[in-house]
Amino acid sequence: MSTGTRPLSGRVALVAGGTRGGGRGIAVELGAAGATVYVTGRSSSAGRSPMDRPETIEETAAAVTAAGGTGVPVRTDHSSPEEVRRLVDRIAAEQDGRLDVLVNCVWGGDPLTDWEHPLWEQDLETGLRLVRQAVETHVITSRFALPLMVARGSGLVVEVTDGNTARYRGSFFYDLAKSSVIRLAVAQAVELKPHGVAAVAITPGFLRSEAMLEHLGVTEADWRDGAAQDPHFAQSESPAYLGRAVAALAADPAVMAKTGRALATWGLYEEYGFTDADGSRPDFAAHWARHLVDEHGPLGDPL
Repeated sequence: MSTGTRPLSGRVALVAGGTRGGGRGIAVELGAAGATVYVTGRSSSAGRSPMDRPETIEETAAAVTAAGGTGVPVRTDHSSPEEVRRLVDRIAAEQDGRLDVLVNCVWGGDPLTDWEHPLWEQDLETGLRLVRQAVETHVITSRFALPLMVARGSGLVVEVTDGNTARYRGSFFYDLAKSSVIRLAVAQAVELKPHGVAAVAITPGFLRSEAMLEHLGVTEADWRDGAAQDPHFAQSESPAYLGRAVAALAADPAVMAKTGRALATWGLYEEYGFTDADGSRPDFAAHWARHLVDEHGPLGDPL
């Protein structure tokens, strides 16, 4: 297939936290664009992570290959500097030092998030563990992966977050983690710009992750039935939508113009023209403005 339909042919990507949800969607769409994608996480055919979910990095890697790329699963705990160092050394050895796209999508914070209590009533160790899991893992991964990009003088770092504004996200430690991830993109952008490497943060809208589908008792095939329980779910988007946004950024030769910005699927689809898996173009910001602003306030000012 031509590079027109596979614009990332020959490119190498690392999707840290690619087991499920947005990470899986990004990995598969990078593969569909022709990339070799290293898919990492703790959930593997060799055993489940503390999340205790059935999805595995091997399943994601197989989906990457089926989409037209090359998927390489590597079980990695991104809170371990030594494991991340070994991962990056492997990529460097297998790809002749090449790494074009780094996606920091490690999360695993859902069971650690307390949506009911203010900070002073929360379990401190649980909250701090959320921050370590959702922020420190990104720092560790960038620390070891960025030298490959700097050495080549090109590349893209993508920090996956929730929301791209200063709006409070409903729980102290959750908000701290997601806001911090945006700041990681801003800081990396400043330091990487002289080396020709871009860094951005990106958020999906209402994401139809595996866990969310299960929560509403639906599948991707009949997901619209979930709107009976949550009307806003009708405006949700599949992980492929986020993946196509990231793939479009990775293929954009002018991506340096966006470095340091906090982006969203609902802004990028207009610029790049991609659609969700079903051909739709969800715009959760527009939905928020029409239906949620009175209840939750405006999305807020950009960070």
